[in-house]
Amino acid sequence: MKIKDMKIALFTIVSKEFARIIRIWPQTLIPPVTTMLLYFVIFGEIIGKNLELIDGVSYITYIIPGLVMNAVIINSFGNTVSSFFSAKMHHNIEEMLVSPMPNWLIVMGYVIGGMIRGLIVGALVTIVACFFVKINPAHWLFTLIVMILSSMLFATLGIINALFAKTYDDISWIPTFVLTPLVYLGGVFYPISILPEFWQNISLFNPILYIVNAFRYGILEISSVNPYIALSSIFIFNIIIFISTCKMMNMGIGIKK
Repeated sequence: MKIKDMKIALFTIVSKEFARIIRIWPQTLIPPVTTMLLYFVIFGEIIGKNLELIDGVSYITYIIPGLVMNAVIINSFGNTVSSFFSAKMHHNIEEMLVSPMPNWLIVMGYVIGGMIRGLIVGALVTIVACFFVKINPAHWLFTLIVMILSSMLFATLGIINALFAKTYDDISWIPTFVLTPLVYLGGVFYPISILPEFWQNISLFNPILYIVNAFRYGILEISSVNPYIALSSIFIFNIIIFISTCKMMNMGIGIKK
């Protein structure tokens, strides 16, 4: 397949995903922003005013980076798992598999689609957060890289979930019982330093902890872990997960009967 044709194929997949996001924007964009707004009001304004400073900043300022990253992760994952699984169930994916497109290009198209939704929601949540606190990232480039790589990682993981899913119930199981607990136990609402030593050590095995703290460092220069090690880990995981997803596609896992 020629490079020009690959560009057209990639653009087509991404355009389809973008059109889907915009077409059903009351489902894809409004609910996550509304949910985060409630978090800002309840945890930030109502509860946060009665709490002491955390690492020199107010509670609402401390939790905003985690809530933004929470929105990016959940929506990047949710977009690819639902869109790819829908294509699989309606046999649309088979049309792409029999085309000259390489499997890595199909994966990349859906991943970019998931990233678009995750980053749009992240941007909207950030705009809402600006009504509560002044956001001025200490390290703009670092913050942007963490957001993009994290979005890409979970968009790719969404495809893996879709490959193994057999029913629509299966695509909600991982986000509900695995992803959401990891996010909320990943230092979104608290620094792990306040936990007993045993739970601090357990928390270090939570990959979300490194993503949230890397993003928080980029904005506030506050982190419970080494932010550069965290960023390197996210980058390495992206490579491993993307290659693994492409190999699963090549093996026909979840798409060949």
